[in-house]
Amino acid sequence: MPIDPYIVLLLGTVGVAALFPAHGTGAEVASGASTAAIAFLFFLYGARLSTREALDGLKHWRLHVTVLACTFLVFPVLGIAARGLVPVLLTQPLYQGLLFLTLVPSTIQSSIAFTSIARGNVPAAICAGSFSSLVGIVITPLLAAALLGNSGGGFSADSLVKIVLQLLVPFLAGQVLRPWIGAFVARHKKVLGLVDRGSILLVVYTAFSEGMTQGIWHQVSPARLGSLLAVEAVLLAVMLVLTWYGGRALGFGREDRIAIQFAGSKKSLASGLPMASVLFGAHASLAVLPLMLFHQMQLMVCAVIAKRRAHDPQEPVGPSAAHTVQGQPQDRVSR
Repeated sequence: MPIDPYIVLLLGTVGVAALFPAHGTGAEVASGASTAAIAFLFFLYGARLSTREALDGLKHWRLHVTVLACTFLVFPVLGIAARGLVPVLLTQPLYQGLLFLTLVPSTIQSSIAFTSIARGNVPAAICAGSFSSLVGIVITPLLAAALLGNSGGGFSADSLVKIVLQLLVPFLAGQVLRPWIGAFVARHKKVLGLVDRGSILLVVYTAFSEGMTQGIWHQVSPARLGSLLAVEAVLLAVMLVLTWYGGRALGFGREDRIAIQFAGSKKSLASGLPMASVLFGAHASLAVLPLMLFHQMQLMVCAVIAKRRAHDPQEPVGPSAAHTVQGQPQDRVSR
């Protein structure tokens, strides 16, 4: 299986942070830069999403409710159930990070990419990922307050305000300016994609630098990391099975089930990292370790699934499937 170069960059960033962590003024500069980078990232998300496309996507409300239920209901329930693995497989800090992982929104870009590769409902994946990110700006901190309490570093109204200012306000600004900059963003999506990934790498470096200066990595042994990977592999497998067969049980067509599987089984590193830095403070690096590992795992596994789904035979178009593909250019789905 080919390794995604971005995964290598993520691991390399962690290594650089371990060898050359930011200290003092350098840490303050890195923190400010990462905050600005994530705000710019969500500004680009807002500029990319067509308001008309988002409004059209609301018509397919059953699919979006299903994805939101997977992201903010089923995932957290599984996270709560994993509490029984402490202390046999997971330490309490690692479990808190795992539970936080189950609370963050779905991805946008990878959900769209994998849905497109698998010949699924691409417009639905665009709207589902975007809706999940917007809802998560409010829901994730509230769920963290309810399930993590003060153990996460102290949730407060100020934490919610910081998250809204860093994520939601730039997104809305991008939406407002879309009529003037939307075409430019569309023409330069490859270059701006580098900005996306660079922003995440900067946040990873900042979080893990802080972890090194705090000396918290002595709390994680190789055996615990192995246990965490095994638990996350089971979590991902359960969600992939539930989203696929659950979508079938709910009567969705093939294209919709693909969008549900890829949008409902993944978690966003871009949204989770800045939220963790606000909610967990100095312990953010350990808190986001489960999210980073899960992010890499989901990319590799879903890449394989998407390629196999691309060779699935087309299903007959029934009432549900007809609703799904109505108004969609078929070449857009089959790219």
